[in-house]
Amino acid sequence: MGVEGCTKCIKYLLFVFNFVFWLAGGVILGVALWLRHDPQTTNLLHLELGDRPAPNTFYVGIYILIAVGAVMMFVGFLGCYGAIQESQCLLGTFFTCLVILFACEVAAGIWGFVNKDQIAKDVKQFYDQALQQAVTLSKSDSDSDNAKAKAKAVVKTFHETLNCCGSSTPFATTTPGFRNDLCPSGGKVIPNLFKEDCHKKIDELFSGKLYLIGIAAIVVAVIMIFEMILSMVLCCGIRNSSVY
Repeated sequence: MGVEGCTKCIKYLLFVFNFVFWLAGGVILGVALWLRHDPQTTNLLHLELGDRPAPNTFYVGIYILIAVGAVMMFVGFLGCYGAIQESQCLLGTFFTCLVILFACEVAAGIWGFVNKDQIAKDVKQFYDQALQQAVTLSKSDSDSDNAKAKAKAVVKTFHETLNCCGSSTPFATTTPGFRNDLCPSGGKVIPNLFKEDCHKKIDELFSGKLYLIGIAAIVVAVIMIFEMILSMVLCCGIRNSSVY
């Protein structure tokens, strides 16, 4: 015997919320894949300086998002099917998955909040090290020459990708050995005289993307809380209707 009255309304309301949840999972998965293959971040985070790769903390968060989006789509489908079939077993499994997913999202949110400044800091340190090597390495031997060429390639990639040049660090403002070919259009590596410094651009790049991720996480968390409440109410309604 199917549910009736208010419980029936909750059944269809839960189906609608789950469909929205499924769509949200697809959006998060799509956004995560876009962030993973975004030309700006890809160009910068695939660089190598000698045997040292660029920091990959940002990509760790992206891979978490990809996993979350895929799981959300599966859980959303499970909830839709469980609500339509009025299956206590499926709804119970759905509720358990929601609780686990919610806990993972909270943990990921805490991790992201703790590491949000570290991501940009690591990338800026990587840039500063490349800039210093590009300027100060001597050409006394072929190894130094190759290392300098690689460092210059890294620095030029930062400058061309972010449309910036130099930074506000003491090294960048006091070292006279900068070469014009390190900057787009032969600009000087002096803050406020040519475009914006790269430290500021790096902060803008990652803070903007983390802001987008944060908004998506809050929206999904609100939807999950509603779904947990609705699934519990529907389970109770199905149990009562089966008794009678």
